[in-house]
Amino acid sequence: MRMIVAAACALWSAVASGATLQSRLDAALPGATIRIGKGTYHGDLVIRKPVHLIGEGRPLLIGSGAGTVVQIVAGGATIDGFDIDGLGGGDLGKDASGIHVAASNATVSNCRIRNTLFGIYLRQANGSTVDHCLIRGIPGKAPGEKGSGIHVWNTDRFSLRDNEIVDVRDGFYIQSSSHGEIVRNRARDLRYGLHYMFSDDNVFDDNTFENGAAGTAVMYSRRIIFRRNRFLHNRGFASVGLLFKTCDDVIAEDNLIADNARGIFIEGSTRNVFRRNIIAQSDTALVVYDSCSLNRFEGNSFIGNQTPLTFVGRHTDTKFEGNYWSDNNEPDLDNDGRSDRPYRLSSVFDHLRANLTAADLLTLGAGAKAMAIAEETFPVLDPFPVVDPRPLVRPPALMNVPTSTRQTRRRSAGGLSASLAGIAFGLTILFSGSSIAGRGHG
Repeated sequence: MRMIVAAACALWSAVASGATLQSRLDAALPGATIRIGKGTYHGDLVIRKPVHLIGEGRPLLIGSGAGTVVQIVAGGATIDGFDIDGLGGGDLGKDASGIHVAASNATVSNCRIRNTLFGIYLRQANGSTVDHCLIRGIPGKAPGEKGSGIHVWNTDRFSLRDNEIVDVRDGFYIQSSSHGEIVRNRARDLRYGLHYMFSDDNVFDDNTFENGAAGTAVMYSRRIIFRRNRFLHNRGFASVGLLFKTCDDVIAEDNLIADNARGIFIEGSTRNVFRRNIIAQSDTALVVYDSCSLNRFEGNSFIGNQTPLTFVGRHTDTKFEGNYWSDNNEPDLDNDGRSDRPYRLSSVFDHLRANLTAADLLTLGAGAKAMAIAEETFPVLDPFPVVDPRPLVRPPALMNVPTSTRQTRRRSAGGLSASLAGIAFGLTILFSGSSIAGRGHG
């Protein structure tokens, strides 16, 4: 018995080096399962055959610090159950990653990756899957010196499920990659939760993108579906919960978009549908450019936003129908659940905000309200009214919208105090308008 135990210990010790582990990979037959026990293994690895590399007891792979820790170049290969440390080294220009996949139908599962420039990189990796992985970036590095948590390039039919990404440049960077499923992931404390372009026919279900410097940005893509996602606490200078630029035929439904500088931003986009979403507690609920056409907002709930709409341009055919607006004070005398008069989203003040950044300081103040009164008195000031003709008087029961993951931060009293300085400005606009009108009648 002692001889057997000694032999087993000797065998475990022999495989506890990177060179031996690479040798085992190289010697394995295609389709083989290689089980690696608990321990620490040094050196970068290359998987050149369709084998299944399985970690038992969470073995730790420590890279050389010069590049990618694990490269997969064989179609059908699997790596499962490892901790990976890249030692903070490598070259962004060479896509240094915790795990770099350049083969089809690969699987990366249940891995924890830290101190790498890119977490997991799928490069022309059609049919590959990444699931149940935790990726943490390099502490202390600026966003521009890091890579993405999960980077997908030129890949078709991919699956990203149940992953968590923290402290990287972009949580998910997806480019020229279509027919993917991105489900139940969480990306937080980073620049973009989702950075996305030139990728069609992808589905995003039940993900959380939160606490980003800029939020999410989706560009130059078609036929994307967003369902039951959370876009939360994105509050940098240009932060947006969900941004679409030159995107067509998108469906966004049952999402929670809350506590963002801007809730939804749409530019140059066509035939997109937004329904049954909650857009809440943001500085501006919607930013819409006149380069958009044929977009629809139906059955959404807009709650506690400082401004419902910032419209950039002179005309829009964007349709708003049957949404709930928490600041809508129009009555429902016939008790049909709809206001008797349309709810007006646009105003002169919000038009100024779209063209004069400093006007944001006045958003909460009486100055903005005074300008709204001036606009109602002299409607010639507002040549492009945007309305919801039949708004809901009560918030709809949106049972499929997820709840927030944490308490939304409180607004600062300082912002409110600054906005009060707009009283004089607003009254000046009001009385100036009265003077102009008086001269006109003289």
